[in-house]
Amino acid sequence: MDAPGAGRRQTGDAQVIDLPVDAPAGVIVADAPATDVACFPTRDQYVALVAAFKASGYEMCSDLCAVDYLGHDDRPLPEGVAATRFEVVVNLLSLTKRSRVRVRVQAGDAPEVDSLFALYPGVEAMEREAFDLMGVIFHGHPDLTRILMPEDWEGHPLRKDYAVGRVPVQFKEAPGPR
Repeated sequence: MDAPGAGRRQTGDAQVIDLPVDAPAGVIVADAPATDVACFPTRDQYVALVAAFKASGYEMCSDLCAVDYLGHDDRPLPEGVAATRFEVVVNLLSLTKRSRVRVRVQAGDAPEVDSLFALYPGVEAMEREAFDLMGVIFHGHPDLTRILMPEDWEGHPLRKDYAVGRVPVQFKEAPGPR
């Protein structure tokens, strides 16, 4: 087992972890808040990078979500990363190394990425949620169906261009004084 802090190097005031040796070449890396490093792979590098982190001891995918950056094409990204409307964000955790990695892949304007189910079976529900609420297509997912919304629901309610107020909210009458 690696000692805590193994694979880290000091750069100024921050510690940055090294990418695994079998990580795809050309992955852009940057500092990020609440994580040891943020990686910005292309869609082609995405699964290979996550597989390299898993092989190097990142035993847990703690979160996977999608973000809609409609109207925020000017958001800060490292040089060399072309912003798209949708982004898939994956947080990997190594308890043995005491390290956390964030992987941010630009999913395109019609969002599509490969599924991580073969690497981390626990992402099955997280990918279904991102599909259901944001419309991200995960290629290779074993059951990409709605998980929160009814099957006949049209659209993806967390997208920023989704019409607000389509379903009226109904409240019960408040009980009177006792």
